[in-house]
Amino acid sequence: MSEIRVRKRHRLREKEIKVLSEELSQRLGVDAFPPGTPVDRAESSEFDIIFINNLAEAIVYQGKLFLTVRGLLRVRPTKAAVTVDMGAVPYVTKGADVMAPGIVDADPEVRPGDLVWVKDVKNGVPLAIGEALISGEEMKAKGQGKAIKSIHFVGDKLWKLDEE
Repeated sequence: MSEIRVRKRHRLREKEIKVLSEELSQRLGVDAFPPGTPVDRAESSEFDIIFINNLAEAIVYQGKLFLTVRGLLRVRPTKAAVTVDMGAVPYVTKGADVMAPGIVDADPEVRPGDLVWVKDVKNGVPLAIGEALISGEEMKAKGQGKAIKSIHFVGDKLWKLDEE
């Protein structure tokens, strides 16, 4: 994988942060922007990156705001979660799309096209974020084929951006 290129990074105003905060609150049920924390937005090749306190903790993917794995680790939301069995973990953490048979639980509110976060059944830690290809109810029904298209995962170029 190539390195992620960050361009046009700029500090957001309070009003802009409030709009982002409301969107995340609606999508994930959490407040990810601590008051007074500097928030920057930058462009990259695949999505815009939101830096909270200089860490890449959120992205804007196809116009939708969502937390990165690092952001999920910090705030621990309950909404938009999909739980996979331990057999799926090695694949998910290498960037594989999530297959329906590996899913043990999913938020029933999830609709196709929604952004979701993937966690393991044992520890409940965030492993990846992706785009739902089927509804949360269909994921629980143990269907066949792909259920989630992987966008970002532990150890990928976006994760490594904060380790430099």
